[in-house]
This record gives sequence, structure tokens and C-alpha cells, in this order.
Amino acid sequence: MGIVIEFAHELRLFLPSRHRDGRVETAVDGTSSLGHLVEALGVPLPEVGALLLQGGPVDPSHRPVDGEHVVVRAVPRPQHTPSPPRFLLDVHLGTVARRLRLVGVDAAYGNDLDDDTLIDMANEQRRILLTQDRGILRRRKLWFGAFVRGGRPGEQFDDLLDRFAPPLRPWTRCTACNGLLTPVAKEEIEHRLEPGTRRCHDEFARCQSCDRLYWKGAHHERLREIVDDALRH
Repeated sequence: MGIVIEFAHELRLFLPSRHRDGRVETAVDGTSSLGHLVEALGVPLPEVGALLLQGGPVDPSHRPVDGEHVVVRAVPRPQHTPSPPRFLLDVHLGTVARRLRLVGVDAAYGNDLDDDTLIDMANEQRRILLTQDRGILRRRKLWFGAFVRGGRPGEQFDDLLDRFAPPLRPWTRCTACNGLLTPVAKEEIEHRLEPGTRRCHDEFARCQSCDRLYWKGAHHERLREIVDDALRH
């Protein structure tokens, strides 16, 4: 007989194509948990909000029996997080990491970190691991993870702003290393500037971590558009 599981619209992208209407009939064996069945269908538990049985909440450890009808909701948006949220992005999300830093969000990133290192780093530093790898989100060891929706960096960035609503402090972080920026007098760093930059600019900031210099250069207007769009989100 089995059970019926109905998935929220936001979760249907994880389901096999034959189940994209969101309604799945599946057999139960009396030992597998509801959480196991949900993940076996392709939906990582970190993407699941409430699990409802006959209208009431149940835990992922619930063991379904024949005839039950379960509704699986997506995580609410904005999602409750430690305040303010701190992120760790996997190898495929480097552009999104730089955009988060641009608007002042604490976003760690490394392009050479394997899954185990990412999980250990996220757990030790209490960072939310952002990824498009469903496998890593199923790892029970991970304290907090989230699937990033969208195929392009702009879509992915918008998805994260919508999901987590992090406080924004544009122009306060180094887009290269995530360090904090502080204003620096032109006279103090003038010897490091190219003649054209020295002639045309007077306001500078310096990264406290990597010593990189920032000023309103040729790409500033394009970056400002990204910032302004984020602030309107």
C-alpha cells in the first residue's frame, strides 16, 4: 500500500522528472525513517522545513506506516540563522563569494577545499555551507548547509539574499580575501600607486588582512549596480 508524500513546489527541482508534480507514492518497510525516504527521493533535509502528517508536525526520525499522507514543506524565507549569518562557499561559487563580500557579508571561500575540509571548516567556524552539491548536504556531520538555486552568479546571489536576508554593509570587505577594509590616507600608500591612479583618485581603502588597496576605479559603476540591486532586495 505504502504512503503518499507531497512536496512543496520549491522542492520539486530535486525530484526525479517522473515526480515533478510533487506527489510521490512510495513503499515503506517499517524501519526506514521519513527523513531517509525524503532524501532517497533526492531532497536534502537541510532544504526541508516542516514535515506534516495528517496536518501535524513530525520529526524526520518518524517511521511511516502504510496509509499515511505526508506533506513536505520548504524552509521558510527568510530562514532563521545565527545572527549575522557567516558563510562558506564551495569551489563552484567563487563569483557569488566575491559578490557577498562586495556587500559586506562574511563569505569564506577556497577553490582547493575538498568536501571533508569544507564540512570541518563550516562546523569549526560556525559557517553556513553553501553548495549545489546535494551529496554534501546529506552528510549528517554538517551542522548547517544550504543548496544555492540558479545557474548564473546573479541568480545565485539573489537566491541567497532572498533566503537569508543578511545585513549588508557594502564596501567594507576585501573581495579577494574577505578581510575588513579601513580607509587609508593617500599619502601613506602613494608610493604603491600607478601614476594615473595617483593623479585621478584621492580616496582609498586597505584590507587589514592581505593589504590590498581599493579605490573607485574603472569597474566601480558596474559594482555599484550590483550593490544597489542588493540593497533594494
